Amino acid sequence: MNILVINSGSSSLKYQLFKMPEKAPVCSGLVERIGIEGSFIKHTVYSNGEKHNIEESGFIANHGEGLKQVLALLTEGEYAVINSPDDIAAVGHRVVHGGEHFTGATLITDEVKQQIKKLFSLAPLHNPVNYKCIEVAEQTFKNARQIAVFDTAFHQTIPEQAYRYAIPEWYYKEHAIRVYGFHGTSHKYVSEQAIKWLNKENSKIISIHLGNGCSMAAIKDGKSIDTSMGFGPLSGLMMGTRSGNIDPSVIFHLMEHSGYTLEQLSTLVNKQSGLLGVGGSSDMRDIRKLVSEGNAAAALALKLYAYRIKKFIGAYAAILNGIDAIIFTAGVGENDSNMREAVCTELDYLSIKLDPTQNTAYKGEMKEINSADSKIKILVIPTNEEYEIAHQCYGL
Repeated sequence: MNILVINSGSSSLKYQLFKMPEKAPVCSGLVERIGIEGSFIKHTVYSNGEKHNIEESGFIANHGEGLKQVLALLTEGEYAVINSPDDIAAVGHRVVHGGEHFTGATLITDEVKQQIKKLFSLAPLHNPVNYKCIEVAEQTFKNARQIAVFDTAFHQTIPEQAYRYAIPEWYYKEHAIRVYGFHGTSHKYVSEQAIKWLNKENSKIISIHLGNGCSMAAIKDGKSIDTSMGFGPLSGLMMGTRSGNIDPSVIFHLMEHSGYTLEQLSTLVNKQSGLLGVGGSSDMRDIRKLVSEGNAAAALALKLYAYRIKKFIGAYAAILNGIDAIIFTAGVGENDSNMREAVCTELDYLSIKLDPTQNTAYKGEMKEINSADSKIKILVIPTNEEYEIAHQCYGL
């Protein structure tokens, strides 16, 4: 069964084609700078152990145009992978916000589309684009089933005492203000891999997703029971450009005493903070380079970053009443051995002990990096959100 997975951002469109149930993609690609000068497509076909790369440039006005060019790459030329759009059985769409309505992969109907539209205000940068790509895909792949996989769905098992805010109930009932959590597709995938590795269904796992966006999840018996992101993707850990947790009094203070507008404050905490605001760059690799040059601000940024993660490990150990494993995943989690070491240092009380040799020897495959006498497993697991979306679509 050919399943095309579409993961759309505000100015980008990532895609992978899977011939399910095979885990390795047939092809993958990225359409970048949509609606911006300098648009380009990178397309890769995987065949007989080889990679064939195709790059195209030229202005792409919108996601519809981008998807038409993707279809041409899939069906035309030396490295065509399908004969026509009818060869695609299903299109899996990553949709960022599903509110309380969706708890798993969902066949897209007119009613589902209306629910996605109602949630535009909760994810204004993502849901409208996700919706547009669904409409374009319906026209492009007319015989395929369109399926939505929601970033929030995995966290719908969080209990009320964890998802409710301590404000009057009216705001929850009338405005749907509660913890939703994000990165659910990633947390679900890596936690399931960990459960298989541990061979323990009754498990207590802390998943740590560290990319440009960062979040953690407490996962008991395969179900999310708490997560660090909340109503939106701003709260919790320090991120590339987002502040993570901040006392709301800071916002009130800047509005009252410095005349900040809501737009300025939103820009501050979403786009000018985190690693960028403290250390001078949103990219962990740049921060590492600055530290090597003796930059004190960059060194402080690393300390703040690791400190937040350690605080959440302690909190989640408490609500889980123990830990079987912690997982590092995503760009920073998978590739920065120094950050993994910083997080795991001085967690002896929790019996979390890192093996420095195993940690630095990680090369991209799932690996255990704890010491032999560590009671808790420390796992590095490459996330694979696109495959998880395809897997859920195939299951549906």
